[in-house]
Amino acid sequence: MTNALVPYFDEGGEVFEQNGRENGSVFWSARDFSQMLGYENFGSFENAVNRAIGTCTTLGIPITENFQQFNSENGPDYKLSRFACFLVAMNGDVRKRQVASAQGYFANLAEAAHEYIRSSQDVDRVNIRDEISEREKGLVSTAQKAGVTEYALFQNAGYRGMYNMDLRRLKKAKGLRDPKRSLLDFMGKRELAGNLFRITETEARLKTENVRGQRPAEQVAHAVGQKVRNVMVENTGTKPELLRLEGDIKDVKKGLKQTLREFLKLDKR
Repeated sequence: MTNALVPYFDEGGEVFEQNGRENGSVFWSARDFSQMLGYENFGSFENAVNRAIGTCTTLGIPITENFQQFNSENGPDYKLSRFACFLVAMNGDVRKRQVASAQGYFANLAEAAHEYIRSSQDVDRVNIRDEISEREKGLVSTAQKAGVTEYALFQNAGYRGMYNMDLRRLKKAKGLRDPKRSLLDFMGKRELAGNLFRITETEARLKTENVRGQRPAEQVAHAVGQKVRNVMVENTGTKPELLRLEGDIKDVKKGLKQTLREFLKLDKR
């Protein structure tokens, strides 16, 4: 493996392409790819691999076709497909110049990536949005056990705490035209993360304080929402209701799946 300072993704990515191997299909060693992206420690690089695998899971894309574990002479490794390399780069440390170069290279390779995926934060949004869906299921169950019979009112209490307005008014204030769509599908990474924290902590507080009854549960949801709001305002001075909406997360998912198809065609050629 050559020096990490080699411009692997410059001039059409020629050096990156030369490092690809073929064994029924084209793949790249994760250990080699970690060096291409400027990682000195494979352990920290594996965090990006795990997040990329999580993205595949969210999209319903077969993991074993893109991430195959094997033992190399340097230790545990993965055979990464071109799409896996793309996802790992999008989940990589954007402070590294090599990661930014890789993201640009893969975006130029796939028209869908260029059209639907504006930055690595879009991929983060997919992961966080999926995690929110899972945590919401847990909150629904916990709220029911606490005696919540009107979940919509309980849910609105959390939004009022975080945004100083209920969900219907919040959608209008943020300019979401389709009232049937979830506002979460258009939130940016930071706002999604704030709501994930709010949902997780609301569930935890309902359990630890053994809350019982509709009204007490609403009070907990509102109080937790207020705390999340205060932290966000304190950190940046921006109220969460003023955070702008991003592109439809359904389009991001569509772009990721289309990128996979484009990469498969590219490798066949």
